[in-house]
Amino acid sequence: MEVGTMVFIAIAVFIAGYAIVIYNSLVGLKHAVSQAWANIDVLLKQRHDELPKLVETCKQYMKHERETLEAVMRARAAVASAREAKDVDGVGAAEGMLRLGLGNLFAVAEAYPDLKANESFQHLQSRITGLENSIADRREFYNASVNANNVRIEEFPDLIVARLLSFQPAHLLEFATEEKADVNMAALFN
Repeated sequence: MEVGTMVFIAIAVFIAGYAIVIYNSLVGLKHAVSQAWANIDVLLKQRHDELPKLVETCKQYMKHERETLEAVMRARAAVASAREAKDVDGVGAAEGMLRLGLGNLFAVAEAYPDLKANESFQHLQSRITGLENSIADRREFYNASVNANNVRIEEFPDLIVARLLSFQPAHLLEFATEEKADVNMAALFN
């Protein structure tokens, strides 16, 4: 076998091996994004299951706050719908509505001392607050996984393998701008 042929074979084997390494790395990143989303999904489901209990507890005390309670339940339904459809952008928008509704609900609850003292309310508020914190942590991890995936499929030479094998960018989980706004306490008590 002549030297030129051996060099060509060695280069072809190296390129094929490198492409396999890139492919395996991209698959790992894709699955890391899926796993990170699954972790968020579990927490969203847990919170979804807790919210009706909180609303029912509040209904017993907050007879005049029907609109606040209904807003929480509408937002809960929107999150569930987007979650089931695996619509990351929809989850982000619905989460903004839900977080705003929960903020309003907890703020309005301050005007009801009997409700604030209720053991069930305290437990549910604590549980939901803990889930909110966990969701925030998992959201950060998910967005980091998405970013790592998206950067890799755009970097050379990975983008060649990514395009040949139809790897797609993932979407960041971003919440609506309403979530970042302060709760208007004056409007809640008028």
